[in-house]
Amino acid sequence: MRNFTLGNIWGIPIRVNISLLVFLPILAYLIGSGEQLAVYADLIEGVAPVTIDAAELVGQRWTVGILAAVGLFVSVGIHELGHSWTAMRYGIQTESITLWILGGLASFSEMPREWNREFWIAIAGPITSFLVAGVCLLALTAFPVSAPVVVFVVGWLAVTNVVLAVFNLLPAFPMDGGRVLRALLSRWLSYTRATQVAARIGTIFAVLFAVVGVLAFSPILLLLAFFIYGAATSESKMVVISELLSDLTVADLLTEIEPVDGDETLADLFPRLLAARRTDLPVVDASGRVVGAVTADAMRSVNTADYETTRVDDLVTTDLSRLDADMDAFDALVELSQSRSEVALAERDGAVVGVVSRSDFAAALDLRRGKQPF
Repeated sequence: MRNFTLGNIWGIPIRVNISLLVFLPILAYLIGSGEQLAVYADLIEGVAPVTIDAAELVGQRWTVGILAAVGLFVSVGIHELGHSWTAMRYGIQTESITLWILGGLASFSEMPREWNREFWIAIAGPITSFLVAGVCLLALTAFPVSAPVVVFVVGWLAVTNVVLAVFNLLPAFPMDGGRVLRALLSRWLSYTRATQVAARIGTIFAVLFAVVGVLAFSPILLLLAFFIYGAATSESKMVVISELLSDLTVADLLTEIEPVDGDETLADLFPRLLAARRTDLPVVDASGRVVGAVTADAMRSVNTADYETTRVDDLVTTDLSRLDADMDAFDALVELSQSRSEVALAERDGAVVGVVSRSDFAAALDLRRGKQPF
């Protein structure tokens, strides 16, 4: 889904997803509806030393709803900045903060594996939300009763920031509470095992959210359930893969492969692919320089009757990703997964030294899995 950049804070791009732009008017309407105004007014009066006459707000329901809805997502942005500020203290860059229908997402350049760093980065968000709630409660004492809209919105933000903090502390990985749980577990367990345990607990919460979402007819809870389930499962798998590839580089995945001349025909190429037991081979030009790769998928686009007349040059893919041969294997896999090709060129000091494909990573993972009880 498309994101729009609002600006930068501390050099961090702040983005708004289109899902939030669609949801904000709906949220503003829900907050400003007559029945909800009365419920929220009673709730605010229960936690703050103010008196709110909901009847006075009915005529300004859209103003109240819009200010409260926008204020909520400003609070979410501040919550994410709390994570980012703490990450900066540990030298970790925040690549972006994105606000969307389910809240906010801070994207970090890396996730620390030291339990104390992850703990403080994760818990910084809820702490920030509690601080925002405290500021809002203090601010209520400065506003006159004659400004009911301001009193309501500030009081509502005090309450919702407390709710935001408490909800995020639920151990539903990968929410903040789930990351806090993983950090604490990794003091006694391996990082991989701690992630697996936290992810399992996260999926249990996802199921609970889904059940409640169905019974309460809440699309947001259902969406949250799917997000938590998918994110928890995905991160658990990625951590396991990272562990399996932890001490490997791209160079370790390369095999000695005789390159193909671009002037050769597909009839010549086919038996060489079979002999190499690969679905890709590097292609060289007349000077012997590797210029790309040819794959079995590309061959499938050609009728077998034309193999004798079709040259490898007609199918070679040259716009491939280039990976440093000494690059960490897991980082290389992530980069390759983000490209459109199944193959990348491995180079050292600017010279291509081979090709590496997703099947090479799969073979390495299969070999490692045979050695470790996952």
